[in-house]
Amino acid sequence: MTKAVFEAKRLWRIRCRRIRNELGDVDRLQASLAICKLIENWQEFTGATTILTYMPMQGEVDLRPLLERYPAKVWVLPRILPQGRMDFHPYNPDRLEQHPYGMLEPAPDLPLISAGEIRLALVPGLAYDRQGRRLGYGGGFFDRFLADFKGPSLGIVYQALLFDHLPSQEHDQPVKYIVSEEGLFSC
Repeated sequence: MTKAVFEAKRLWRIRCRRIRNELGDVDRLQASLAICKLIENWQEFTGATTILTYMPMQGEVDLRPLLERYPAKVWVLPRILPQGRMDFHPYNPDRLEQHPYGMLEPAPDLPLISAGEIRLALVPGLAYDRQGRRLGYGGGFFDRFLADFKGPSLGIVYQALLFDHLPSQEHDQPVKYIVSEEGLFSC
């Protein structure tokens, strides 16, 4: 990573965290519910049986209402591994552990789910741009997953954190679709 891009991303992360914090709890909750509604009416969601999702941290969009309303779907959560990759396990609300980064993740002794079984990926991000480029937290975990994932990937973001352009590099993997509280579109 060039120093200029690294520094640009660092500054964007600071800016985006501030914007997300300024939204406040009520606005984030209302936006999260609107985003859930858009997702549940989306054809790719209704047809998918095995869906990768995430547990929200630090004010991220909260998709847990979808997990509650659609218990028949196979919900999959990532578990972050030290080698810079993720394992995937079924969602079990009684078997979540807090990762040092702050998010809840599945217990390691839950069954493994192959990445090849995932039919739809709901991808968190600090921010996105309209081309599907994601600004994450710098670990590259989702980039490594998306590099090999062939199914539809949906970037989840608040409208206030959807930009025309974000700094990116060759290894950054864009999502195919984006949803905010104002709509869902193809990148």
